[in-house]
Amino acid sequence: MPPRRSYDQYCAAARTLDAVGDRWTLLIVRELLVGPRRYTDLHADLPGVSTDVLASRLKDMEQRGLATRRKLPPPSAAYVYELTGRGRELLPVLEALAAWGAPALDERAPTDAVRAHWFALPLLRHLATSGAEGVVEVRLAEGPFHVRLAGGARTYGDGPAPEGADARVTLDAGTCLAVSRGELTVGQGAREGRIEITGDSVLAKALRET
Repeated sequence: MPPRRSYDQYCAAARTLDAVGDRWTLLIVRELLVGPRRYTDLHADLPGVSTDVLASRLKDMEQRGLATRRKLPPPSAAYVYELTGRGRELLPVLEALAAWGAPALDERAPTDAVRAHWFALPLLRHLATSGAEGVVEVRLAEGPFHVRLAGGARTYGDGPAPEGADARVTLDAGTCLAVSRGELTVGQGAREGRIEITGDSVLAKALRET
């Protein structure tokens, strides 16, 4: 891999791009925001990245204090990568990029890869507008993911909520994008029959009222 270069500018934006401006780095952050991931899992959910580039980016992220690598306890012998606190602080950055890019998601090209949890980033802030706390399981045709809302913080994970959900939201990708673009609230989608919200929790009721 070619040596890394700095912009050599005393500017916060330039320093940020020094750390995460390389191709693939922010998408690796997106995957690690889900939680600890094995190298093989990262490679599978980053279609198009070469093994050399992925290994190089992960090494850079470790050196910059954005990610760490650790061995899982027995009986597993696998290693996983996970974000540090500094790395997790990039969530609002990814959310802002997703919000800015949502209007560019028109027709899906036949060559476009897709993973259900990729829809989490543009959807997070819209789920949080209810002000209620708890776990939301989102179900798309592409698969499920879950979102945790607590104390103003929000995180997401791939797959069903491991400890159960306070609310379940079922919708299609097109409706999810409409919510992400601000064209529709979750509550409006439910009232129009485009979104199904199940659960009797405070969170489920708050989502219906958004």
